Amino acid sequence: MPEVRVGAPAAAVLVPIKAFGLAKARLAPALAGPERAALARSMAEAVLAAAGELPVAVACEDEEVAAWARRRGASVVWAPGRGLNGAVEDGVTALARRGAEQVVVAHADIPGAHGLDRLPGFDGVTLVPDRRDDGTNVACVPARTGFRFAYGPGSLRRHRAEAGRLGLAVRIVREPLLAWDVDRPCDLGVCR
Repeated sequence: MPEVRVGAPAAAVLVPIKAFGLAKARLAPALAGPERAALARSMAEAVLAAAGELPVAVACEDEEVAAWARRRGASVVWAPGRGLNGAVEDGVTALARRGAEQVVVAHADIPGAHGLDRLPGFDGVTLVPDRRDDGTNVACVPARTGFRFAYGPGSLRRHRAEAGRLGLAVRIVREPLLAWDVDRPCDLGVCR
């Protein structure tokens, strides 16, 4: 993995990605397996591009995803059997070892992702909630604080509490395009 560029602050982007063939199972009523895999890959492309000039790492446990990430210039944090929270924590730790002071964690299902490189710089934790103001689509955390991630329903509340536990200030950024993730058929305009 390339070293993180020195700057104020040195930052990197981490994107956890599930195997494309297994991604977005909740979209099965609207999309067949190959279409879901193509959509997952397309959204992940958008998220990687949204990193701008920041170095990117992909946390995964799938060889196809790892090869895809490397072809796009991202490094890979191999995290088999760690689940989402463990993979993200492993990724943040790996990026801290390579010089990152802050890590932007962005989920791979944000089709309108942009401007991830503008989130670092706040002296604390930046959280970008989903459009329901419940989940955490993007988080920017100081890399060496031992921040414990707790994704799933209600993660925004848990991540705010974790920042409080660590004595870190919290900034909430409500950005409509970063808040729009794709989890259900209705997110694609296919409501049944």
